[in-house]
Amino acid sequence: MRKMLAAVVSHVFSGATQKPAMRGLLASLNFSNDATCDIKKCDLYRLEEGPPTSTVLTREEALKYYRTMQVIRRMELKSDQMYKQKFIRGFCHLCDGQEACCVGLEAGINPTDHVITSYRAHGLCYTRGLSVKSILAELTGRRGGCAKGKGGSMHMYGKHFYGGNGIVGAQGQVAEAYNISALWKLPCVFICENNRYGMGTAVERAAASTDYHKRGNFIPGLRVNGMDILSVREATKFAADHCRSGKGPILMELQTYRYHGHSMSDPGVSYRSREEVHNMRSKSDPIMLLRERMINNNLSNVEELKEIDADVRKEVEEAAQFAITDPEPTLDELAHHLYYRNPPFEVRGTNKWIKYMSVS
Repeated sequence: MRKMLAAVVSHVFSGATQKPAMRGLLASLNFSNDATCDIKKCDLYRLEEGPPTSTVLTREEALKYYRTMQVIRRMELKSDQMYKQKFIRGFCHLCDGQEACCVGLEAGINPTDHVITSYRAHGLCYTRGLSVKSILAELTGRRGGCAKGKGGSMHMYGKHFYGGNGIVGAQGQVAEAYNISALWKLPCVFICENNRYGMGTAVERAAASTDYHKRGNFIPGLRVNGMDILSVREATKFAADHCRSGKGPILMELQTYRYHGHSMSDPGVSYRSREEVHNMRSKSDPIMLLRERMINNNLSNVEELKEIDADVRKEVEEAAQFAITDPEPTLDELAHHLYYRNPPFEVRGTNKWIKYMSVS
């Protein structure tokens, strides 16, 4: 009898049958289709009303957001590893900890809307439709990268996405952009991802006023909980509707936090304590907050989310292998794509006697 019972248990939990059996079990569970969730009220500036303080989260949306944030988190951790292994060189700014910002932003706009960003853009690259393979391959400088291996971490581009610019809100330029957008009532949402540090300087040490959502002066503003994807989503919808209705620009400050240092050359602990980082991870992590919300509202369970985690790890590992084995661009492609739809012309290289042909 014991042998028979052992054989049955062994068959049920064997590696060959465990995953399909688990998926069948999960599919048969009675999950809720949606849940109404409370979200933190936004601080408002020059606005009579703001985004709602509750919203409906469907099971389908929750699973999509969870997986997307996990992909970005795993991709950034893999980038950290590949940088330390010297597969990635040069500037590299990671966004782990800030996943709710890029995922929430994409959930609140249309695919045809245009997004322009500064560096720390890997997450936005993914939410805008670039694959993990094309992002990691760009980081390693390979032909399969989204900019054909010639842009790197700070210069990635996709459809309706113009990302990785190196200049971050220089004060005069921002003031000019605010002014002209307000004069012309441009449908522009300005976003400040306030991760509490400008490189290695805390915002409190650098700014007499840290109310960045008010910096537009004559432009309405919102201060949003950037660690909660639903807060970001609803605030983005509100801001986009504001612009589309012809009211002109609006400014959003997303209060968030980066786990890594400013860049890979910054250990991130010389100007802040390890306890501070640990405290943010344990209490305000955006993925953890969404996971708890999903489980507490019966939108998913631990087993299903573990399966998603495993699938994500596999996807990122496969992308990383591609990124270190894909060939580098050949030398004769060095000057390609400098201009759009221009006839071929020659570009002088670092050696004045060597010239490269540029084609679009």
